[in-house]
Amino acid sequence: MSSLSTLTPLTVKEPSPLRSRMRGGARYAPTLATLGLFIAMFAVGAGMYPSFLSGQVFLNLFIDNTFLIVLAVGMTFVILTGGIDLSVGAVVALSMMVSATLLQQGWNPAAVIFLVLVIGAGLGLLMGLIIQYFDIQPFIVTLAGMFLARGLCYVISLDSIPVTDGFFTSVAQAQIPLPGDLFVSPGVLLALGIVAAAFFILHHTRFGRTVYAIGGNEHSAMLMGLPVTRTKILVYALSGLCSAVAGVLFSFYSLSGYSLAAQGMELDAIAAVVIGGTLLLGGRGTIIGTVLGVLIFTTLGNVFTLNNLSSSAQAVARGVIIVLAVLLQMRLANRETRTRVARAPGGPAGPAGDGSAAEGAPAGARPGEGAP
Repeated sequence: MSSLSTLTPLTVKEPSPLRSRMRGGARYAPTLATLGLFIAMFAVGAGMYPSFLSGQVFLNLFIDNTFLIVLAVGMTFVILTGGIDLSVGAVVALSMMVSATLLQQGWNPAAVIFLVLVIGAGLGLLMGLIIQYFDIQPFIVTLAGMFLARGLCYVISLDSIPVTDGFFTSVAQAQIPLPGDLFVSPGVLLALGIVAAAFFILHHTRFGRTVYAIGGNEHSAMLMGLPVTRTKILVYALSGLCSAVAGVLFSFYSLSGYSLAAQGMELDAIAAVVIGGTLLLGGRGTIIGTVLGVLIFTTLGNVFTLNNLSSSAQAVARGVIIVLAVLLQMRLANRETRTRVARAPGGPAGPAGDGSAAEGAPAGARPGEGAP
């Protein structure tokens, strides 16, 4: 009898259910950290001002930021692929200017909104095509798109254009009642609907899985046969569409169009996405985290305003929060990388002397022996 036949087969050491759940939950650690930060900031505000705990105060966080929530949703798709879009703030302003100008000329509101959405999606699509087929960095292309959209705003008018259309004013003044004498605006329902649709797309469609795959490793996504080119183009079109929707919501909110509106809003959107736990390198992040990032910025602004602190102090606090969020992301990403290396074939062996193979090694391998 061969000596090999007398060897007792070794079994692979199965990870415990608790360990598996911890590994799965690590993906949501940045989002949970963002939630904890929001709760802490809201608690600080409530401690200083008891009225902060009012349900309407919480709902006002959404009412005053519907446009930024929608803008950040589009930005999340772009950053998840490892890209960036600096044009979104200028597209918001352009959408407002086009809406205000056409409404003054007597256009039908539905036609105006449709045209604005087409313009926004078209600009995003154009930038996506240039990025993909001319192999130019997204930073450069979207920076050019920002100057283009802002320049078109100046061409239309340098002055603020009021919106007096009956439909826009009625929507701006509408309040949807909720139990407990609370209310929200129609824009909140639209923004939350877009958030829900984005969540479904990212987590339950092939397009969403491809977005994550591109951000994780674009070359691997191509080898798997995923539609990388089409997806990268579409995420910029989607970002442009969200920017146009945000512009319409901002028009409802301000009832005007102004060429200097939404300056710096692209940075607010990027910051909200990063604070929400989305890696700037792509591949990891959630829509829920992005919404929490917007709420953190708004809560911070409210606390500073109630304490009569300057906008410069608020900017410093935002910068500190962003740096801390990036450091936390890097730490979590490095920890996950080390875990993957340890679990990879040929990685560290199992505990010495326990007769188990390294995790990821085939059954029957000697301790410390990886997969061939």
